[in-house]
Formats: sequence, C-alpha cells, structure tokens
Amino acid sequence: MKTKTMKNVRETALELLETIEKNQSYSNLILHHAIEKNKVPKKDVGLLTELVYGTLQRKMTLDFYLNPFLQKSKKLEKWVPYLLRLTLYQMEFLDKIPDHAAINEAVEIAKKRGHKGVAGFVNGVLRNIQREGLPSVSNIQDPIERVSVETSHPYWLVERWSKQFGLDKTKEMCELNLLAPTQTARVNQSLITRDEALSRLREEGYSVEPSAIIPESIHCLQGNIAASNTYKEGFLTIQDESSMLVAYALGVTQNEKILDACAAPGGKSTHIAEKLKGTGMVYSLDLHEHKVKLIKENADRLRLENIEAQALDSRKVAEHFVNQQFDRILLDAPCSGLGVMRRKPDMKYTKKEEDLSRLQTIQLDLLKAVSPLLKKDGILVYSTCTVDQEENEVVVRTFLETNPEFEGDLGWKERMPEAIQPLIQSYDLQVFPQDFGSDGFYIAVLRKKVQ
Repeated sequence: MKTKTMKNVRETALELLETIEKNQSYSNLILHHAIEKNKVPKKDVGLLTELVYGTLQRKMTLDFYLNPFLQKSKKLEKWVPYLLRLTLYQMEFLDKIPDHAAINEAVEIAKKRGHKGVAGFVNGVLRNIQREGLPSVSNIQDPIERVSVETSHPYWLVERWSKQFGLDKTKEMCELNLLAPTQTARVNQSLITRDEALSRLREEGYSVEPSAIIPESIHCLQGNIAASNTYKEGFLTIQDESSMLVAYALGVTQNEKILDACAAPGGKSTHIAEKLKGTGMVYSLDLHEHKVKLIKENADRLRLENIEAQALDSRKVAEHFVNQQFDRILLDAPCSGLGVMRRKPDMKYTKKEEDLSRLQTIQLDLLKAVSPLLKKDGILVYSTCTVDQEENEVVVRTFLETNPEFEGDLGWKERMPEAIQPLIQSYDLQVFPQDFGSDGFYIAVLRKKVQ
C-alpha cells in the first residue's frame, strides 16, 4: 500500500512540475490548489511539497548532472526530463528514499505515461547515473557559472549580485535560497501575549518556539499554523520576520493617521493597527478590489476596527487625500521579489534583468505621488521584498536628490528590536536571507523636514 501511495505522490509531483513550467504559474499557488483539489492525505503533503519545491529549487543543478547522459538521446517528450529531474532529486538530495525505489517508480510512471521504449530509456539513464556517478560542479572554471549551477540561480542574477555585494555574500545568499523557510507568525498582542499564543498552539499539537529576533514573533517547526484555531480566532497573522520590521521602522504612536499605500494582503497594515492600540486609523490601499477584500478579511479576523481599506492606484492618491494629511506613510513598493525566492523557486527562471529597470520607474512614481501627503516631521518608510540596489538604494537616493524636503532618519535604529540594531548603520537596511533566516528585504526610513 505504501508503494502505491508514494507512486501517486510522485505522479502528482510530475504533473505539477509540468503545469508550473507550462503556465509560468507560481509554484506555491499551484501546489496549494492541488493539495486542496485532490484531497492529498495529510501524511503525503510533506513529501509532495518536498518533491515539487526541491526539484524546482535544484532544476539547473539537476540539468547539469543529467546533460552528459542525455547528449546522444533523440528528441524526448516534454514530460520525460521532468521525470528524470524529479527522480534524480530523490536520488541525490533525499536520504530516506532508496535509489532503487525511486528508479523503479520512475520506470512505472514512464510505462504508464509513455511506452516500453520510453520506460527503457528512463531506466537506462538512471542506471547509468548510478553506475558512473555525477559530473562535478567543481570542474566549472568560471566562478560565477560555478555558483550559478551549484545553487541553481540564473547566471545573470549571480553576476549582478556579485557586482553589488561580492561573490562570497552572493554564494551565501544563493545557498540559503535552496533551504525551505521556517513558517513564522506574528502574535496579535492586542488580544493575547506571545506566551499565551505558544501555549494554545502547543495544546493544538503544533511544535512552536519564540523568535529570538522579533518580540511578537513565533516560529512553527512542524505543521501549518494557518490551519490552527489560534490563527482562525484572530490571535495570529502569518508573516515573515523581515516584513515585521516595517511597523517598528514607522515608529507609530497612538491616535496617528497612517497611509499604507500598497497594502495587500494586509500583514503590515494589521501590524501597524495593532501598534496603534485601538486608536488612530490605517488607510490601506491596493490597486485590485479582490486584494482589498483580503485586507478587510484579515482585519476582521484580527478584530481590528482601525483599518480602512479601499481599491486605489496609489499614483493617484492626490485625487483622494489632501497634502500633509498623514503622520506616517508606508510604501511597500511593487518589486521583483528576489528576496522571496525560497517561497517561489520558479521565480528564478522567469525573471528577466530588464524587469528591474521597469519597476524602478513605478517605484519612483509612487514615492513622488505619496510624499506630499506626509506631514512635516512625519516618517516615510520605503520597503521592498527584494535584494537589488537598483530597486532599493538607487531609488531612495534618486528620491532624496530630487526632494530636498526629505532626509534620512538616522534615529530609527533606536526603535528597532534589539537583535536587529547591530545590522543598522544608516537610514536604510538591506536584510539578506542569511542574516537571520528571513526573506531578503529592504527598508529605508525618511523624515520630512520641519523647515
């Protein structure tokens, strides 16, 4: 019975890998939909997730390993390379699945999907790999290409990051991007303490621990706490720890009016609203109505009444709000998302370098639009979930050069969690995934001058 279940999981994984590449769809959404639609047994969800994410994460490395064994082969049906990658991933990177079991399952799938000849080909390739061993990445002479293949990141990205941050830091980041992220959640401290939330979750059977980085954050080591009653009853929000830093950077105080200009799905808005302690108001904007609905649903679940969400293009905020209306403004700008590749591994292969320049124009337009709405001596936080100087430091520097009424806020370090303060040297901070295991994230804190 176990073999049949494992086989079904592998077949499902193969279908998902095909769908993700064919439709250029986000793997996390496709995987979640498949688990729900196919009612994948709880005991198989972990393996299915590992097979899909792992094979995607290591795609370039797996192709490097497979290429010598495929060079003389005729044109293959599209699903065959996916099956070979999927099987080789199990052989090379998973300890609990014996090679012979992975190969036998691949051959059975090949028989079902193709014909005897295809099954023989798949068996032959995998047996040859078993017999001859894999080519060594260390033989690649170009250091950038070596990191690219070894960590399965496109050459252009490794080259770009190496120029910006150095090859050693780039390699560290790429290696960490191959690891599954820890699920983190923010405790709704307007309703419950962190200790109380931890106790509730443990009673529900979850393995959780307090974060050493963010005072209201917890780590989930096993299980998905978004399915917990503690979450459903509004005591938690699923949020990455880098993202939690934004509310600290804003430094909100009670009774203030805050603008969150690109707010969906509402993690930062709800954090800000919690820090207002039932006072003030957070105006949460997003371009799309269905995303605004998510903000409202999150606010309702968390029992927060000081959030007003509406669909609006933030480049047109001047038509809806008056100048100097807000005490603080957050612009969590649309970006390339290069900091969240652990969660969306397929992103590595679909992003293009020219996308980044196009985004810079949008980011500057948004800053130009929202900045007049800030009161004098108010705080403007610009953030992105990317690791790229052109979208981050260059955007902020360009804005400061053309808006002399703003300056970098050097005092923000004092209001940040103690564990983060050593990372802050200026008015901005680039968080790397390897800094404390969170998403790659950028925060710049600006103040509008009084005079």
